[in-house]
Amino acid sequence: MQEKTIEIKGISAVDLYGVNDKKLDKIRSYYPKLKIVARGSKIKLIGEPEVIEQFEKKLTLLISHINNYGSLTENNIETLMLKETEEIPFKEFGETIVHGNGGHLIKARTANQRKLVKAATENDMVFAVGPAGTGKTYTSVALAVRALKNKEVKRIVLTRPAVEAGENLGFLPGDMKEKLDPYIQPLYDGLRDMIPAEKLIEYIETGIIEIAPLAFMRGRTLDKAFVILDEAQNTTINQMKMFLTRMGRNAKFIITGDHTQVDLPKNQKSGLIEAVDRLRDIEGIEVVELTANDVIRHQLVKQIINAFKDD
Repeated sequence: MQEKTIEIKGISAVDLYGVNDKKLDKIRSYYPKLKIVARGSKIKLIGEPEVIEQFEKKLTLLISHINNYGSLTENNIETLMLKETEEIPFKEFGETIVHGNGGHLIKARTANQRKLVKAATENDMVFAVGPAGTGKTYTSVALAVRALKNKEVKRIVLTRPAVEAGENLGFLPGDMKEKLDPYIQPLYDGLRDMIPAEKLIEYIETGIIEIAPLAFMRGRTLDKAFVILDEAQNTTINQMKMFLTRMGRNAKFIITGDHTQVDLPKNQKSGLIEAVDRLRDIEGIEVVELTANDVIRHQLVKQIINAFKDD
């Protein structure tokens, strides 16, 4: 048996331990033969030398994650603990995407979110496919806001199929924005985190940020725009073809969706599934697949996704 004390530097201990040591207990669960005692910024380890060495390597990964992304979730802990390599992720892919409201730094928080950022930087069209809670929509909105702030595009266009209303929104109360709000809410949530409220209203009123149902894309050419099609699994093949061919010069398209949550009638094939199958090998188009390991919501969401994955 060996005893060793490690001092945590460069981060707040509570970011590592969690409230009431909840995260620390999660970490302890992976080392049942190691006694881990935390007092402030110091961690005392009692156990076999090889186990202590293994723990130190994982601790370095955990601290690096906090430094790169500003937080550490229980899901992050699980991913890093099960990670086969001890290599510390490159800092460059953990850099801030955009500065949000109140100085909040918007960053890619998982490996596949970093792939999405890299793919969108290197390609004009990206498909981000994965289950709920993996941050594909939020990360896409952050990329769009960054492009607008950097004047890489002149506007942002947000769209999604309103499947529940059959894309016939006329019977819903209010103007077009009010009719669409329930369907575009996840996109709004991201925008509100990244753009001050008054500025966001101004952008929407002047058309710098446009929110429109997918049916309204027909016949248009979208130049110098960052366009996000959300919930794309609920497009038909014809709708998807129509949307993709709206792409104009100096445009960026990100198409997000979850092929396991298709709400189309059973006799209709999802346009997202068809497009990914047909287009993934075309140069300039990249498909990024997110998994349950990228879930950044409540830790139970990952378990729920896994429980339903075969349905």
